[in-house]
Parts: sequence; structure tokens; C-alpha cells
Amino acid sequence: MRQAFTIPGRFIGLNDYVGACRRNRYIGAKLKREQQDIALRAIEAADLLKVRRKVDISFTWVEPNSRRDHDNVAFAKKFILDALVEAGVLENDNPHVVGNFADYFLVNRSDPRVEVRMEDAYE
Repeated sequence: MRQAFTIPGRFIGLNDYVGACRRNRYIGAKLKREQQDIALRAIEAADLLKVRRKVDISFTWVEPNSRRDHDNVAFAKKFILDALVEAGVLENDNPHVVGNFADYFLVNRSDPRVEVRMEDAYE
């Protein structure tokens, strides 16, 4: 089983999220909800099938430039995984449902996005 979808634009980074949470927990919660909703809209538009087996997930993070550290960028997978669960594509995002992650990083000034691919887990 292979499924893929693309989320246009880019997510906030870990540093921005931590800063918001430190300012006010409600601001942090609102920011998480907004980021998760971005992912949820792309998931719903992709009309994905419910995952029935353990999957490995790869993320291709296409940034408009190389200014942010990769770990700061890839933190956004939290928003994407939570949206996949909320949409009913994944039953859960625990290790029984999600196997391995792979992250790839590209730069495209005119078309920042996140490409997400799910396939049966390699066990």
C-alpha cells in the first residue's frame, strides 16, 4: 500500500512553536491547531484510504531557502501525524501503527511544500 499527498507552503518551526508556548499556553495551543488544520485540509483533499497495516512515512520538506535547521523544520511532522489521526487515516500515531520516518530536504523558492508518502512498513 502506498499513498501520498502534498501540503502547500511551509509550517512553523520548533523555535517559533516553543516561543509561542512560553509566551502563553493558549497561544501555543491555538498555533498548534492552526498548523494541524493546514495539514488536515491537504489530507482531506487527497482523499486518502484508511491505513490498515503498519506504515513507514517519508517527508520531503521543500523550503524556500536554507535558513532553518533541518530539525527545526521536521518538527512539523507532529502536526501532520496528528492531522492524519484526526482525519481517520491513521488509527493512532504510536509505534504499533507508524514504523520508521525518513526526512528529505530540498529548496525551491517559488514552491515551498511538504510531500508526504506512506507505505507498508519494512519489518
